[in-house]
Amino acid sequence: MNFLLDILFPKKCAGCGKFDTYFCKDCICSILQTDLVCPRCEKPAVGGQTHPVCKRRFGLDGLWSLGIYQNPLREAIKQLKYGRVKGLTETLVDILIEYWAKYQPFVLDQIKKDRGAGWAIVAVPLHWWRNNDRGFNQSALIAQLLSKKLGLDYCEALRRIRYTKPQAKLKGYDRHQNIRNAFSLDSRLLPPLASFAFGGTLDSNILLIDDVWTTGSTLRECCYVLKRNGAKKVWALTLAR
Repeated sequence: MNFLLDILFPKKCAGCGKFDTYFCKDCICSILQTDLVCPRCEKPAVGGQTHPVCKRRFGLDGLWSLGIYQNPLREAIKQLKYGRVKGLTETLVDILIEYWAKYQPFVLDQIKKDRGAGWAIVAVPLHWWRNNDRGFNQSALIAQLLSKKLGLDYCEALRRIRYTKPQAKLKGYDRHQNIRNAFSLDSRLLPPLASFAFGGTLDSNILLIDDVWTTGSTLRECCYVLKRNGAKKVWALTLAR
């Protein structure tokens, strides 16, 4: 079956169009990277940790992104998201894992220090209408695969409770207003992330997954909901920024 699919729908590099691979080695090496930044002020920060002066009670504790939102990474994300090339998911996650293994980012050190205990992976959810229209949530695909490779729990802790305009079509303040109060904790939350003895609140550190960080409005809003419901630390993790 896979052989037949490869004939009918051959793999093609998202960056250069080379056949037999979703993302060739040359394009992987061309992913642009830069200094990690604080998720609040977006100025350089060691390990992507939120600056002490930028910390807020319900704010993100850090931000880590694989690369800059420029080609070839941008085209790979667009093909995954809009071209429905799901096969790119594993390739992109493998690149992320390889980078982590090589450079040992601060957030990975924290997870290893805790031996993974108390850490879970949560994806930014799509509204059910958009999810049905697209057929999948690319952030959830990334989060599910990453959870398996890191040996961490995956949980659909969030749900989008109202339809919003695509953030890509908005700027600055409009993005913030568009996404405000768009998320809630999912009542179907499963243990061990929820302590039902305390009203179903979270009791975990969270890696919050999305494909791209632009202004951060969506990830900040999701973090706000998670921390209001008991999450301890919340780190945003994206493929691009």
